[in-house]
Amino acid sequence: MSLSDPIADMLTRVRNANTAQHESVDVPMSKLHIAIARIMKEEGFIKYYKLIRNNAQGTLRIFLKYGPHGERVIGGLDRVSKPGIRRYVKKGEVPRVRGGLGFTILSTSSGIMTGKEARRKQLGGEVLCKMW
Repeated sequence: MSLSDPIADMLTRVRNANTAQHESVDVPMSKLHIAIARIMKEEGFIKYYKLIRNNAQGTLRIFLKYGPHGERVIGGLDRVSKPGIRRYVKKGEVPRVRGGLGFTILSTSSGIMTGKEARRKQLGGEVLCKMW
């Protein structure tokens, strides 16, 4: 199966699983998906993730996080830069999400990182997505 935008596919799977309050969601494994899941874990939006080697590509299983009464931790997530319209920002233009309640994920020359990290390291790059 060929996808034109694997990041949007991953985010859509997570969004749909979160809306349906599933415990976990499976996405095809790639280095980029692992980096995004790592950031989601570090920011406290998911419990953890697990790599499953079941075929040539493998699967990334993401375990979603909910509050004590079943409320969703992930309020929303959006794909910013798309294959047809890439969105790049300079080091001083890295966007903030919901006044600091969310975060952006950027692809920089130093790898995939949050907007907060990019501002601290004085880096710009492609804005992949935002979460809150």
